[in-house]
Amino acid sequence: MRLTILGGGGFRVPLVYKALLADHRKTGITEVALQDVDPGRLDGIGRVLAALARDVPDAPAVVATTDLDEALTGAAFIFSAIRVGGLRGRVVDERVALDAGVLGQETVGAGGIAYALRSVPESLRIAERAARLAPDAWLINFTNPAGLVTEAMSGPLGDRVIGICDSPTGLVDRVLRALGADPGGVRIDYAGLNHLGWLYGVHAGDRDLLPGLLADEERLAGIEEGRLFSGLRELGAIPNEYLHYYYDPKGTLDAIRAAPQTRGAFLREQQERTYSEIAAREPLEAWRDAWREREATYMAENRELTGAGEREHDESRPAGYEGVALSVMRALARDEPATLILNVRNRGTLDVVDDDAVVEVPCTVDARGAAPLPVAPLPAHAAELVRAVKATDRLVLRAVAEGSREAAIEAMATHPLIADRAVAERLVDAYRAELPELSYLS
Repeated sequence: MRLTILGGGGFRVPLVYKALLADHRKTGITEVALQDVDPGRLDGIGRVLAALARDVPDAPAVVATTDLDEALTGAAFIFSAIRVGGLRGRVVDERVALDAGVLGQETVGAGGIAYALRSVPESLRIAERAARLAPDAWLINFTNPAGLVTEAMSGPLGDRVIGICDSPTGLVDRVLRALGADPGGVRIDYAGLNHLGWLYGVHAGDRDLLPGLLADEERLAGIEEGRLFSGLRELGAIPNEYLHYYYDPKGTLDAIRAAPQTRGAFLREQQERTYSEIAAREPLEAWRDAWREREATYMAENRELTGAGEREHDESRPAGYEGVALSVMRALARDEPATLILNVRNRGTLDVVDDDAVVEVPCTVDARGAAPLPVAPLPAHAAELVRAVKATDRLVLRAVAEGSREAAIEAMATHPLIADRAVAERLVDAYRAELPELSYLS
């Protein structure tokens, strides 16, 4: 059975393959097809995967190609992890936003909209090809902005596309450890959009354990989000870490401006160095060194601003997005039900958006797919923000469908972190001037 990874030369692909090596008998995967537009990156990641498989005699075979149709044909599972425009595009996303005086993080605000305007057209092309060449395959979307891209791909693929993110899983894991709660014995209220979600209930029988944690400052300070955010007792919820961009936009903007370089610029330099080192050094060692540096510096400005301290990195804890993806694939392949927080069509789960909107909520996954589970209504403060950002998402989809500069400007202008028509026009025109992938907007 073939697993195809689109964006197969990506820096995080070894995490997926490593997780698969520990679990491939349960998923039935015998071949991994890597597809990427960059042959050099494919070669580098291929070297790392070969090193990972060195002592695993029955490791799934790895094949590499730059041809999309070749990679999709015969796939049972497709992981889509593309980055249209590469890290060059991310650097532009961030810099143009900062020049305009607004936040431009990869998936949040102006940067997220610019990235979506590049990601959605290519993701739609992939979805249409997958529907034709691998109609029975499940497509698991990693590509950011994950919720919006998943919603776009659900047009051609319906419920056979599932979006994933590891942030909610990590948050829930940290909270359950702080509570000393058994994951199998609680029901979770977590809901929102990708990178815009809140944990607002941890139910053990008739008791909600979360208010007790929110009232205990010492225990709350033991988790990353408890140090990153203030006033959580009054909020009645623990936000996903990405909400820090919304809750303190000025402080975060100032911190990013004061940093020696943006996150995208750092990653671009690091990856250029790392791919060279993979060819010159022991590949796995070179990749691991760079991965640990990447993890340690994640959201560094936000954590420094709030005094949240170093990012938690415990390799004995549940894996990141690769662990979520393998759990989804295992549940689909073996018809073994699992409960996971995923990005799927709403189907009435949240009353603040329509049924076709992709939301991030707990789901049960089995051979039939991923179905959202009931959750309590979102708190009022969360519902308002979800409506606003989903309105922006829909304008992005309209801009892509119509090739409309005006819709792209409206998307920027309606986003809560921009909310200014003149700034929105400046942003769209600056992005169009620097990003050839946006030449379709007219």
